[in-house]
Amino acid sequence: MNLDERRPDIDYPTTWQYKIIGSDVNEMLSAVAECIKGLDYEVTPSNVSKNEKYFSLNVSLIVPSEVIRDIIFQNLAKHPAIKIVI
Repeated sequence: MNLDERRPDIDYPTTWQYKIIGSDVNEMLSAVAECIKGLDYEVTPSNVSKNEKYFSLNVSLIVPSEVIRDIIFQNLAKHPAIKIVI
């Protein structure tokens, strides 16, 4: 099977959501502000781990293109305040 056949056909601009996980909500919020410059976004709480060591946040925004969507993902993923990006 060709991998391109499995990729969804996404029309841009589109609303996109990232889930980020980290251990300090304030640092995560600062990381989002650093990584998503020039675009309006909304951050909403998601979950807290049982021992309250990790927190997850949903980050929603309108992305203008696949390139921008991927750059935002990469910037979030490499930020030290963010452990996981989904």
